[in-house]
Amino acid sequence: MARYSFETKQSPKEAIQKAISYFGEGGLGLETTEQDVCCVSFEGGGGHVTVTASTGDKKTTVELETREWDYQVKQFMRKVA
Repeated sequence: MARYSFETKQSPKEAIQKAISYFGEGGLGLETTEQDVCCVSFEGGGGHVTVTASTGDKKTTVELETREWDYQVKQFMRKVA
């Protein structure tokens, strides 16, 4: 299992929506197992991805936890950061 984090100028809501588009049905096709205003979790392919977004000082901190999806998580981070 790996954990990553980065900061973005996007709002938490925007970051979560991008995660849903990237990892979910229209993207990589992972199944959404939980979804809230600040977080979303996906499962599939023998692994999982959890994305949490929170507001900080003028930026949003996005935290990701993954198993088996490290490469895709790193690609997502480059795309959204």
